[in-house]
Amino acid sequence: MPQATEAATKRRGKAKAPSLSRDEMLRAYRDMLLIRRFEEKAGQLYGMGLIGGFCHLYIGQEAVVVGMQMCLKPGDQVITSYRDHGHMLATGMEARGVMAELTGRIGGYSKGKGGSMHMFSREKGFYGGHGIVGAQVSLGNGLAFANWYRQDGRVAVTYFGEGASNQGQVFESLNLAALFKLPCIFIIENNKYGMGTSVDRASASRDLSQNGAPWGIPGEQVNGMDVASVREAGERAVAHCRAGKGPYLLEMKTYRYRGHSMSDPAKYRTREEVQKMRETSDCIETARKALLDDFGVTEADLKVIDDEVKAIVQDSADFAQESPEPPESELMTDILVEAN
Repeated sequence: MPQATEAATKRRGKAKAPSLSRDEMLRAYRDMLLIRRFEEKAGQLYGMGLIGGFCHLYIGQEAVVVGMQMCLKPGDQVITSYRDHGHMLATGMEARGVMAELTGRIGGYSKGKGGSMHMFSREKGFYGGHGIVGAQVSLGNGLAFANWYRQDGRVAVTYFGEGASNQGQVFESLNLAALFKLPCIFIIENNKYGMGTSVDRASASRDLSQNGAPWGIPGEQVNGMDVASVREAGERAVAHCRAGKGPYLLEMKTYRYRGHSMSDPAKYRTREEVQKMRETSDCIETARKALLDDFGVTEADLKVIDDEVKAIVQDSADFAQESPEPPESELMTDILVEAN
């Protein structure tokens, strides 16, 4: 095992639960709750027929992207797969624009023409959720290569699932990132099921954090259901990349409560399994308990946050339904860039 990877593995075993400040935990709680409530509303609108096509919800995995986003600076980039609404909100994209795009309205980030998997914000450093399994990983390398070439100190964060982790292009990307020492953080969001297949049936590896070991890429397994643990591991990864030491790989052990998409009845797992995760490991409830028990936050304080989030989500749904559909004239716009 390469020395860097071995050191990271030893450190992983000794790592203690990090402690966030009161303000940081409140911010994390609010951001995770916003994603949860937004996704619940999106599921509602899908059931009403107001959202068409595919819709992959992030419910249960909120701590991963919120914890990582706390480590980043303006100018850093994020790219992910089709389960992407949470990443958009975490980077600071407006709930109104995201929901309007999901419903195909002109007020959406792509003017209602792209839907769930075609939203971008250069201003917020979000370079899309991508529908082709694993394709975003090589694109993430491109973002990191630009940072490396410009020597601008920025890092690119590339998210993908355990189902994509054994794609050939993923291993090619790991090799190239290590070869050039690209400032890229590879994040495997291991929610245990690639569509309907358990990772135990699809991957010979039982420790996906070591997938970069052949190229000397340090890797860690992280409790992706605990926002503080994600933040701590993310800080290590970001520091490694900014120091010019090359890529870093984090396997976030997380869980999705809903099916792969809205059309998935999720019959490949038991209700008891899902309920157990909700009761013992829910990231929002863990943060809520910490705020009440360790930081002196009151139920009244949390209700203020809950009400704020509820209002933002309801406003996004109202805006989406009131925003008109794009006119026919929009069919031919934004499809060609002419360069000199």
